[in-house]
Amino acid sequence: MADKKALFGWAMYDFANSAFTTLVVTFVYATYFTKAIAPDVISGTVLWSRAITVSSLVIALTTPFLGALADAGQRRKTFLLTSTAVAVFCSVMLYHPLPGQVYQALFWFVLGNVAFETGCVFYNAFLPEVAPPDKIGSVSGIGWALGYLGGLAAMFIAMATMVNPETPWFGLSRELGQNIRATNILVALWFAVFSIPFFLFVREGETRAKSGVVISFADTCRDLWATMRDVGRLRDVFRFLVARLLYNDGLITIFAFGGIYAAGTFAFTFQEIMVFGIVLNVAAGLGALVFGFVDDRLGSRNTVQISLVGLTVAALTAVFATEKSLFWLAGILVGVFAGPNQSASRSLMARIVPPDQKSRFFGFYAFSGKFTSFLGPLFLGLLTSFSGSQRVGFSVVIVFFVVGGWLLAGVKEGKNYK
Repeated sequence: MADKKALFGWAMYDFANSAFTTLVVTFVYATYFTKAIAPDVISGTVLWSRAITVSSLVIALTTPFLGALADAGQRRKTFLLTSTAVAVFCSVMLYHPLPGQVYQALFWFVLGNVAFETGCVFYNAFLPEVAPPDKIGSVSGIGWALGYLGGLAAMFIAMATMVNPETPWFGLSRELGQNIRATNILVALWFAVFSIPFFLFVREGETRAKSGVVISFADTCRDLWATMRDVGRLRDVFRFLVARLLYNDGLITIFAFGGIYAAGTFAFTFQEIMVFGIVLNVAAGLGALVFGFVDDRLGSRNTVQISLVGLTVAALTAVFATEKSLFWLAGILVGVFAGPNQSASRSLMARIVPPDQKSRFFGFYAFSGKFTSFLGPLFLGLLTSFSGSQRVGFSVVIVFFVVGGWLLAGVKEGKNYK
């Protein structure tokens, strides 16, 4: 029997941390940095891409060790509390950098983003404990849906009280972007308050904890190498993971630079970017819901391929659009197909790996997703810097989607692990 309080607490953490990704990483602070803190939009885009790259590299290098600790069940709740506290603190500190204080802003963003992603490692490790074995997918989906809802609610509150009003609430001023910078305080409060149910109701699994066992870096490397050998032996698993590395990098790049691109290329105001974020969250929620049924009928691989076609069309539209209306269409398409892409990728992995080794393979699945997540932002920044055009830089996501989809076409869905 599932502990309903634990399920509620676990899902609420997704609701809590989504404010950070929605307001800081994607829509508000990223745009504010390029338009107000950095010298100009182009250099701001390049600097932000480097910050994403640095944080992604740090996450990739630390994920194997942290994942090993999570798998062993050692003090995961303590580590999650620590990473949450650091992310909340960094969100508060992001309020302080003023125009021109570039490296102060980037320092607190990189540290906060690393803490946020580190927390996700431990948070995800609790899923098999709070959910019954036959309900892991639906519980994970509920958390994902609450994440969209949390990001949407935080975005709406920020827009209604801080960004849109001529006289912002809470005694805030528009001078030096104080009303925009204050959205980081909202993120900190949101993250801190709504993560409380997790720490109250979710307990560390006693049967998984290995008291007194110290996991060394060498042990972690040996476990990772053993899993890599198994992945290399299973052709479809290997091909799928390589395909996912590519198309997932494209998706990460869109999430990180969608707001920046809208502001720099289409002159979106902060108000328009906030509305844009709300529309994307609504579209993503509806897309994830509808394509869940498509996954059941057509299979996971076909669902991922359909989503990649949609994302490619969206990216092409965004790159070549000359009017805001077409860019809005591209954004809605991204929302509709992003959720199905991620959820169907996870279910496809479950269908092609040996059933008695799912934990190990999903651990490598998570690691591999972070290992190259810096490539999209890095190439976007380089292309933008060399060409002086955000359009040229943003076009890199099309390559990731097309090549990833081509590799995925060769993956056979089913039991191919004998």
